[in-house]
Amino acid sequence: MYAIIETGGKQIKVAEGQEIYIEKLSANPEETVTFDKVLFVGGEDVKVGAPYVEGATVTAKVEKQGRQKKITVFKYKPKKNYSRKQGHRQPYTKLVVEKISL
Repeated sequence: MYAIIETGGKQIKVAEGQEIYIEKLSANPEETVTFDKVLFVGGEDVKVGAPYVEGATVTAKVEKQGRQKKITVFKYKPKKNYSRKQGHRQPYTKLVVEKISL
């Protein structure tokens, strides 16, 4: 069974036992998080939400909080002596999906 959930402004396909990386949540490691914005549940019987599936939830356990690899943001305007270099590390939350329930 799999589901499509909405979190952090994105839609993510999840299955039981899967590890996912999402936008940072305010939860500590080893806590349990429940997502109720389930858009679609697939498997033997398919349920499609309008916009969300009634009574469907996805339960996941927070494994860790972290930050991704650094990216370099470089702004440059030719012939104007303008350049700006900046780094950015996006925070994330790593989850392990435990249960998808209807």
